[in-house]
Amino acid sequence: MREHQLIVIGGGQAGLSAALSAWEAGVTDILLLERDKYLGGILNQCVHNGFGLHRFKEELTGPEYAGRFIDLLESTAVQVKTDAMVLSAGPDKTVRYVSPDGGCQTVRTGAVVLAMGCRERTRGAISVPGARCSGILTAGAAQRFLNIEGQMVGRRVVILGSGDIGLIMARRMTLEGAKVLACVELMPYSSGLNRNIVQCLQDFDIPLYLSHTVTNIIGEKRLEKVVVSAVDERRHPIPGTERTFECDTLLLSVGLLPENELTRELGAEMDLRTNGAVVYENMETSIPGIFACGNVLQVHDLVDFVSEESARAGAAAADYIQNGETTSRRALRVENGDAVTYTVPQRIRLDAAGKGVQVFFRVNRVFGTSAVTVAAGAKQIARFKREHMAPGEMERIFLPEKLLALAEGDTITVSAEEAEA
Repeated sequence: MREHQLIVIGGGQAGLSAALSAWEAGVTDILLLERDKYLGGILNQCVHNGFGLHRFKEELTGPEYAGRFIDLLESTAVQVKTDAMVLSAGPDKTVRYVSPDGGCQTVRTGAVVLAMGCRERTRGAISVPGARCSGILTAGAAQRFLNIEGQMVGRRVVILGSGDIGLIMARRMTLEGAKVLACVELMPYSSGLNRNIVQCLQDFDIPLYLSHTVTNIIGEKRLEKVVVSAVDERRHPIPGTERTFECDTLLLSVGLLPENELTRELGAEMDLRTNGAVVYENMETSIPGIFACGNVLQVHDLVDFVSEESARAGAAAADYIQNGETTSRRALRVENGDAVTYTVPQRIRLDAAGKGVQVFFRVNRVFGTSAVTVAAGAKQIARFKREHMAPGEMERIFLPEKLLALAEGDTITVSAEEAEA
């Protein structure tokens, strides 16, 4: 059985960043496995700009952003195997994969970085009623057809959901000559970034219907009409509010699901809030030597945050390989309090926290002038001001070592609240 120091599963942005970080930390025998024919993951079909503002201080397209990391990776001796599908992975750090040139192979490694990304929710996952005709597809599938395959998917379009991919495809379809009739969102707020709402909908006069959903799909072989209804505060359709749009295409932008089949097979502890693994401050899962990062851990808005998080996972994997398992006498549980949906990481080992830990989280409603509080029991140990927060925009706070030392007990709670201007 062949052996490697480190195996990275996934060649998207998370995998690229993790592999580079581990290489820079001194790990020289790295195998990166990617199921697609090319590295780059979802970035390859994101031809719009807006990437790299945080990391490179300039606007790049998705392929340009990924290309910079691929160029760096090619300057190393990291072994890359594309068109390689990982079939299974075990807690003993054995990985079984299949590829056209090598068939089915089993390899052993000192550590594993999970960077499999996420997939879109489909019509079946949200139970949209109506006819089962053609012309209904996810926004990401439409993006691939248009940007990579060069195929137009429709001419009169309705978009269900206001996730970032759906908003971006509203603009993309418009620029290609299609008529986007409406973007329909079940919640009373958009689930996409505010900049995408402005640049992709408002700039093109595309209406956004909040607190609405599709209640019927009509069509024989091809989609002909969709019926949209307003919903009440319990998200139930309100009779008498129906409106019909004549269209040939319905794009679904209704959320993303981390690809965690391998993570569950490994036996790692999972977080039902994120649908990802429970991780420590260094992105290590509950299984020593198994790390997770990127969209397989939590669904990100910005690829710069993916790069940053994955670099941390790669460096931690290198440390594990070189120095062995982290031993810590005390670990804090990080829990979500009022108005906070989840937190990542979910555990912080104080002995291994270094100068501090960055905590990512999302709120469950729109806030204006507000504050993020961190409490240990009844004692508030930190407070951070915010001018605006929304469920569609990931938030983060940095908890320095001195602040973490103030925590009494074994739990800290992150909450959000309205604040005076």
